[in-house]
Amino acid sequence: MSKPAMRSVGVDLGSKRIGIAVSDSSGTIASPLVVIARGSNHSQDHKKIQEIINEYEAECVVVGMPLTLAGAIGPAARLALDEIKEMTKSLTVPVHSHDERLTTKTANESMIEANMNAQARRKVVDKIAAAVMLQGWLDHADRHKS
Repeated sequence: MSKPAMRSVGVDLGSKRIGIAVSDSSGTIASPLVVIARGSNHSQDHKKIQEIINEYEAECVVVGMPLTLAGAIGPAARLALDEIKEMTKSLTVPVHSHDERLTTKTANESMIEANMNAQARRKVVDKIAAAVMLQGWLDHADRHKS
């Protein structure tokens, strides 16, 4: 089954920052976009995400699910699930989740290989992790099954 062409927004939720990535219009390649500083409440954050959805005419949002290394739902995943429920109510497009295990580690390793210093890495790691997670979702064959 061929995959539908769809622009998606990837979201890497953090306690202080939210990494945002966006796919191309064909839904093939994810690119880092921006890091959003957390606001005083989730509704402010979701409003910023909705603005990105509108600007890029995205058809869905994919939120990274921070499962434990064993694949279980731990405290971080519970917080993400609660926020995903809020996002489902506040955003105008479907909200999906995708395993984000090791995405930050992968992002950091890539930046170290590119000789980025620690200060520079801190500024962009969240949006790169969002792109790694979104690319994993885009590449995942199961999402194309009916």
